[in-house]
Amino acid sequence: MNTKDIFNFLKPKNELENQGEFAQNHPYIPEELWVKCPVCKNVILSSDLVDNHKVCTKCNYHFRIAARQRIEMTVDEGTFSETDADMSSKNIIDFPDYTRKLKNAKINSGENESVITGTAKIGGTDTVIAVMNSQFMMGSMGTVTGEKITRAFEYATEHKLPIVIFTVSGGARMQEGIMSLMQMAKTSGAAKLHSDAGLLYITVLTDPTTGGVTASFAMEGDIILAEPHALIGFAGPRVIEQTIRQKLPKDFQSAEFLLEKGFVDAVVQRKDMKQTLAKLLKLHCKAKKEEVNEDERV
Repeated sequence: MNTKDIFNFLKPKNELENQGEFAQNHPYIPEELWVKCPVCKNVILSSDLVDNHKVCTKCNYHFRIAARQRIEMTVDEGTFSETDADMSSKNIIDFPDYTRKLKNAKINSGENESVITGTAKIGGTDTVIAVMNSQFMMGSMGTVTGEKITRAFEYATEHKLPIVIFTVSGGARMQEGIMSLMQMAKTSGAAKLHSDAGLLYITVLTDPTTGGVTASFAMEGDIILAEPHALIGFAGPRVIEQTIRQKLPKDFQSAEFLLEKGFVDAVVQRKDMKQTLAKLLKLHCKAKKEEVNEDERV
């Protein structure tokens, strides 16, 4: 009998053996009760994480959150009214396996598309809001995403309302080919008409905001805010390093780096975001009202 045969007769290890003393001193804690921060590795109670707006209590890492969670954190309670909720993407160019991926994205995210649009009040100010969702194909911009954002701009222009857009995206959706790239021009055109009407557009860049979204409406706001340490850029840092054959700074494409270079107006903590937006919207509406009154007097 060889060694391999001997090991076949060995009794399998019982993971519960000799654990009595450990179990008495270390009570079992279900995994869903705690979360490990991917940056500092700190273990946080799930309830504490929720109470802290999904931000690590030790290193201030901002966890990604679903679009509806962000809406709940941002708008005045009970004021959000969704628009174009029934719109959803289709496999318009018969891209291989795209139909299955769309189905999985809808199941995993619970949404029809990578952006949610609607109207709401923020600090008492009527506002159009669009929030992109990383849980739906990493917030990629397909034809329906671009259409919903364009409609949000058009509604805001027609009703003379400011618009706030929270961005998170891996870029244009490759499964829709050139149709997805066309959304860059379409959304930018709608943003320009909104601007020409003298209305306020605020963008909030969250982690990550990249690709065609960065190269279009994400960077076209009158005021551009960002969450701490958010990755913001067009091409990824590895692609850039391979292209220019140079080592990039450690914090390259971070929100703080872009603030230093003048591409972002402010980096705002998630817990302060609603208050900041409310203040900006109120100041704009006050200035707009004074401007209208002045015109009427003239």
